[in-house]
Amino acid sequence: MMSPDASHVEQIIPERYAADAVELPGSRELLSSLEEAKVPWLVVTSGTRGLVEAWFKVMRLPYPKKLVSAEDVKIGKPDPTCYRLGTERLGLDPEAAMLVLEDAPAGIRAGKAAGYKVVGLTTTHSSDQVKEAGADWVLKDLSSVRYLGRDEKTGAVNIELSGA
Repeated sequence: MMSPDASHVEQIIPERYAADAVELPGSRELLSSLEEAKVPWLVVTSGTRGLVEAWFKVMRLPYPKKLVSAEDVKIGKPDPTCYRLGTERLGLDPEAAMLVLEDAPAGIRAGKAAGYKVVGLTTTHSSDQVKEAGADWVLKDLSSVRYLGRDEKTGAVNIELSGA
């Protein structure tokens, strides 16, 4: 459990450093297209809820309707519980096909251990580190991920990965 002082500090960090923040290329476009199409998505993070909420607010990005944060799990990534909890929060079958977009080796391992396909992003770690962690595809950032629509018969979400 985080102390009230630490929680307060985490919430003001994004405000204090907003001018230095860099939006992950492609994130706004991808999240906006998912929102517009009413595709369920969520954020699974090792960060705290307060920090995530503050960064989304500062960056003015579409905010996830569902979130799994550090406070929600006893054991963090690479344990797969966080991704399994995310599937549950989306109301999906535990065996549903999910695509995880991850930038950290521990998160890639968690997504794979949960049984999902994982796109490893080289935004915070090298391509070699992302591959070594087990990513199914490796991309520079989210500008190479595009929502194409849903399959009319199955409802499956179609995503294009360019440059993988």
